[in-house]
Amino acid sequence: METTQAYGVSRRRFVEGALAGAAVATAPRIGLAALAAADAETDKQAVLAEIPRMHAENIKRLQDWIALPSIATENRNYPQGPEYMAKLAREAGFTGVKLMPTAGKPGVFGRLDAGAKTTVGIYFMYDVKAFLPEEWSSPPLEARLVEKEGLGTVCMGRGAVNQKGPENSFLSALLAFKAAGKKLPVNLVLVCEGEEEIASPHFGEVVRSPEAMAELRKCIGVFMPEAGQGRDGDVSVSLGAKGVVELELVSSGEKWGRGPKHDVHSSLEAQLDSPTWHLVQALNTLVEKDGHTPAVEGFFEKARPLNADQKKMIEQYAATTGEAGQKASLGVEHWVHDANWLDAEMLLESKPTINIEGLVAGYTGPGGKTVLPHRAVAKIDMRLVPDMTAEDTLAKLKAHLVKHGFADIEVNLGGMYDPTTTDAGSRLIQTQLATYRKLGLNPGLWPRSAGSWPGYIFTDAPLNLAAGHFGLGNGTGAHAPDEYYLIESTNPKVQGLDGAIASFVEYLYALA
Repeated sequence: METTQAYGVSRRRFVEGALAGAAVATAPRIGLAALAAADAETDKQAVLAEIPRMHAENIKRLQDWIALPSIATENRNYPQGPEYMAKLAREAGFTGVKLMPTAGKPGVFGRLDAGAKTTVGIYFMYDVKAFLPEEWSSPPLEARLVEKEGLGTVCMGRGAVNQKGPENSFLSALLAFKAAGKKLPVNLVLVCEGEEEIASPHFGEVVRSPEAMAELRKCIGVFMPEAGQGRDGDVSVSLGAKGVVELELVSSGEKWGRGPKHDVHSSLEAQLDSPTWHLVQALNTLVEKDGHTPAVEGFFEKARPLNADQKKMIEQYAATTGEAGQKASLGVEHWVHDANWLDAEMLLESKPTINIEGLVAGYTGPGGKTVLPHRAVAKIDMRLVPDMTAEDTLAKLKAHLVKHGFADIEVNLGGMYDPTTTDAGSRLIQTQLATYRKLGLNPGLWPRSAGSWPGYIFTDAPLNLAAGHFGLGNGTGAHAPDEYYLIESTNPKVQGLDGAIASFVEYLYALA
């Protein structure tokens, strides 16, 4: 059971709420708006009362979902993954659920018409990152319930927080409405994708399909469920996210015309060129001598600086958030260039980046193997801030390689999308802030997430919708062997599974 009580719906509280609603209903000359509000509150209490009763089945649903990983980069569990996502959507009450054919992995579309005045879009992703060999010592698909010091019981597994845990909690909220026999206060439009972890190369085809586009045009905005609480219980409302370009740079003897066209003995390094060193030299031109600042010509020319309001958000965050705890969670002792805490946060929000995700060449097994590899690969991601675009940034990278003598380096695009920005005054964002405050929290505004998601598809033309994230609960470790989502909280400041589910119930009523 939950140890935090902010969402605990006792029988006494439910009865008292129902009696209060009845008293209001019999009051003389009461306004229709007040009567409707009293009815909505009574319905909400009935829905909240179902959540603890469904606790075990809500956990099992998450564990079963984690046990079926959909990994786009490996073509693993397709079409099983999207079919399972469609099944979950139907069980939660969505109708017209269908797989949306794309040139890549299929997406899922569905709607839930409650006959309400307000319609809201929901974004889900059901894919996860591939596993590394060392992760099998801590199996990423078992979804084990383990104890986490300072938090309580967590569900540990790949996709637990990114994003199956929060998404399962949202589905659990919808199932609580069904169990209580109550209509949702809003209509919902669900769009899901299975390629977010490879930068969503085909999600636009799902959203821009005539059927999905017609429904999304009715929405006041689109939100993605999240586990938004830190260990201190605080939450922030993000007003956007950085964009991303994900790609591979490949150096090979075949394309270069120098070095071997197949792996040869390393002794031949004395008389042959090395495609691996060629790639290293190309990579070295992408950053300045500090090994960090992008050096691609024109890389920063479209980057929009932080405005005064955004800087104030960051200053307030840095003043109230412990630097030591953040360093400990990241396993670092220094920020880049030995920046102070405030400057490091300013860099996180304002700076576009070029990152090496991985380097692969030749033999990487135990011991040594004396080879001169014919091929070397660097996996790269570039994070973009407004007003940069993915297409323009990719073109600049390619031009840079040509200019510096590396025209032979193959540039294999994985996926890309632009940054996203939402107005703080939008109804979607203001309702998030109001809901958190109603639940006793003091949410901060945050300029943008340093991570990326394809929110630009919603915020840019032709939809021009507000987009963001919402949800209580806690979890972290995305893509790591110890990824987790909090189930039973022992921290009075942080919500576990039941509290996270209830936060979605509150938000849906607030959006109405």
